[in-house]
Amino acid sequence: MSAGAPATRRPWLLWGSELSPFALKVEALLRHGGVPYLWMPASGPFLTAFRAESRRRALIAGRAALTWPRMTSLDEFPQVPYLFGPDGENLYDSSAIGDWLSRQPWIAPAAAASLLPADAALRFAVRLVDEALDEVGLYLVHHNRWVVAARDNDAGARLAREFRPLLGPTARALEARFPARQVRRLPYLFSVAPEGARDWDDLPARLRPPSRPGFPPTHALLERAFAELLAAVEPVLARRPFLFGREFTLADASLYGQLCMNRKDPGAWALVAQSAPATAAWVDRLLQGDFGAPAIGGSLALADDVEPLLDWIARIFTPLMRQNHEAWERSRASGETLFNEAAFDAGRALYHGSLLGQPFRSVVKTFQVRVWQDLRRDWAALAADERGRLEHLTPLRRELEPE
Repeated sequence: MSAGAPATRRPWLLWGSELSPFALKVEALLRHGGVPYLWMPASGPFLTAFRAESRRRALIAGRAALTWPRMTSLDEFPQVPYLFGPDGENLYDSSAIGDWLSRQPWIAPAAAASLLPADAALRFAVRLVDEALDEVGLYLVHHNRWVVAARDNDAGARLAREFRPLLGPTARALEARFPARQVRRLPYLFSVAPEGARDWDDLPARLRPPSRPGFPPTHALLERAFAELLAAVEPVLARRPFLFGREFTLADASLYGQLCMNRKDPGAWALVAQSAPATAAWVDRLLQGDFGAPAIGGSLALADDVEPLLDWIARIFTPLMRQNHEAWERSRASGETLFNEAAFDAGRALYHGSLLGQPFRSVVKTFQVRVWQDLRRDWAALAADERGRLEHLTPLRRELEPE
């Protein structure tokens, strides 16, 4: 339960795992907002965990009402996280949960207001950073765990411990099955090893990062992108408490969730701590629940020192979303109906692209189509002077506006 949460409120149930950056992001949002919660299934007991899992299954099957967000044909339910309220609230999607929490009257007003600031240009920047880290950040930290920390992460054992209250002794099977599944999924999540690489011959075959025929290797691309992300945020977090000032925003929650995913992956975290010590200390501070006292007015701003982060987004995230959207349009025009991981496994809806001058091959992801459409709509809704404030920091226009 969150420290300092109102004693009169029953706890919410956060269904997820600390192995997920999105569950960690939601946990940070709950702690920041003073919302009492229980991790499920890790906190148990069995009956509570079983009821939470039954609630999740009912939601996915359409037997329970979704409180937020509004789903479209482009969306799909994830494995985690879900947030279940004491009065029947059912939510999923970490960004949507942050949006919903920011509008709840029972959240401390200062904490709620900071998540998505009222200033339109700043609000867009917060959303942009949030979406970029959710989509590209996931590729980076997943690669960190299963490639950079391939020899020393204990994610399977940790997941087995978390699910023991629900699965009992059978949870132990996750210790071997989960790592093999996640390594197998690496190419779907953008991490493709060079063909014939011998770097992991000392590992069991099921844990060796795979190549994929016809797919260019992307390890160097991902590692460059991660290094540049750390270089962009390190000076900012060395200078002030949060990305945009003295208050915690949805962008901070997203950065925290992604980086904290690797906190217990020794090989990956050593890389963060060595190259970005202020950022590593920032993650540890939030992990301990230190969000600081909410500042009073005027504490959030579009400062010039976020330019490297927005430039990183303009060079990596927005081109990826644009290329995915273009591939979706081509695929639909050709009659394709299968997308996302199912299509990847079937070798369908694939496309070639380029990032940072390096080739890649991926599958069309409809949830990224929705992200791109939402961002372009929000960009179009900004007034000219608001777009100008953002353009002063990064050339977003070339990606967000149609030619």
